[in-house]
Amino acid sequence: MTSAQTAPSLRKVLVANRGEIAVRVIRACRAEGIPCVAVFSDPDRREPHVRMADEAVALGGSAASESYLRMDKVLDAAKRTGADAIHPGYGFLSQNAAFADACDAAGVTFIGPSGDAMRVMGGKVVARRAMHAAGVPIVPGSLDPCIDAKDARRTADAIGYPVMLKASAGGGGKGIRMVSRAEDVEDMYERAAAEAVSSFGNGEIYVEKCILSPRHIEIQVLLDRHGNGVHIGERECSVQRRHQKILEECPANRLPDSVRDAMAGAAVRGALAVGYVNAGTVEFLADDANNFYFLEMNTRLQVEHTVTEMVYGVDIVREQLRVAAGRRLSWQQSDLRPSGHAMEVRICAEDPEQGFFPSAGKIEHVMLPGGPGVRLDCSVWAGQEITLYYDSMLGKLICWGATRDEARQRTIEGLREFIVSGIRTTIPFTLQLLRRPEIIEGRYDTGFLDAHLAEIVGRPSTRHRYAAAVAAALVHRERARRAAASPRPADGAASGGLSPWVTAGRSRLVGDRP
Repeated sequence: MTSAQTAPSLRKVLVANRGEIAVRVIRACRAEGIPCVAVFSDPDRREPHVRMADEAVALGGSAASESYLRMDKVLDAAKRTGADAIHPGYGFLSQNAAFADACDAAGVTFIGPSGDAMRVMGGKVVARRAMHAAGVPIVPGSLDPCIDAKDARRTADAIGYPVMLKASAGGGGKGIRMVSRAEDVEDMYERAAAEAVSSFGNGEIYVEKCILSPRHIEIQVLLDRHGNGVHIGERECSVQRRHQKILEECPANRLPDSVRDAMAGAAVRGALAVGYVNAGTVEFLADDANNFYFLEMNTRLQVEHTVTEMVYGVDIVREQLRVAAGRRLSWQQSDLRPSGHAMEVRICAEDPEQGFFPSAGKIEHVMLPGGPGVRLDCSVWAGQEITLYYDSMLGKLICWGATRDEARQRTIEGLREFIVSGIRTTIPFTLQLLRRPEIIEGRYDTGFLDAHLAEIVGRPSTRHRYAAAVAAALVHRERARRAAASPRPADGAASGGLSPWVTAGRSRLVGDRP
């Protein structure tokens, strides 16, 4: 990769996001020697990305609709600060074709694909047609949205049950219904369409054959403006709850090399066919016989890009910046070779025992994990107010090992070290998950977590471990408070020659004695 001393084509990058992904992008900008601008809402004024950036602009408001989703405010911030490029991270405006178009019209480089490529791959029906034309395997089903519920019934009858009714503009599990009986199609169609209108403003529904007990495997691709494209391996993302990923790993386990290579080749071929540029992820479903089918393409950086970076030793975000500046890819396919195994778990401010309801409040104490092979991408600090305005994810713990089991064990140890008090988090739940025999042996599919959720959440040891961690954190804080408030001898004279620093440290270790 070209050194940071090389004058970059991008003069200044505005990071149109918050939390851990904003921090991640800022670090990549620093590696490239590019100044960056943070934007922030009213509740995020003290967030780490605001302090880390070279400049920061207030967007105002609290809800995302008042701040990070306001295209006009974000573009105005770029204009005011002289930023000639915008990195959207993930979520918010990252897959908004209209925003990519607006950036282009304003003479600002959008660090991602074009609006046209987003429109092709962002609409599930259009994407299915494009991939079918490119020779990428797709799940049997309709190539056009259904005209109405009766049309959906005719299509479902033709391909056989069970089927999936899916919103063509959907994402995050919204607007999806599985139907096992013909007599349920029309009712489920109306429900899926209503949810799709509410979530996406688009009620179009299409029908797919339901792949029973599938695995969810995705391929990371990167393409430049010079017609070059590579894949950076695959990720196993089958541990999901309500279509939301909880655990990701790289590489996928139990996947024959021939299938791995065919899937990767199909992903690059499909991306090239639609003129895709920059980073993206092509997602597939794989059945028990290792047949695979195109599911969708995420036209942005993925949350789980980190496990790929750990195994392949690359910086995907930095490469995004370089590609957006018009440079050729830094690698050829033969340069990209995996080493070892990595796992990522998402740490969310949620209460698993209350149906994963978001947990708002003030973080009182934080202890972060570390050690060989451990990476933590987060934006968590003591005193931080967690609100209900934004996504509940606090960060991601990513651990690498020479083997899959070493990566799993390091992830467990990292979670044991990770303490967040004052709110509930998914840390205890994830610890129990990683100790399940199905995870240890790597034999799971997308239905695994929903089938075993009650067992994992209901274990008393989960609750007891969380309570013990919180109690330990509170004791630590109280001891530190007492030590800080106690009289300290000057120059160590009354403490046997020990400095005040050592005296205070020892009092924290042994506590106050009667």
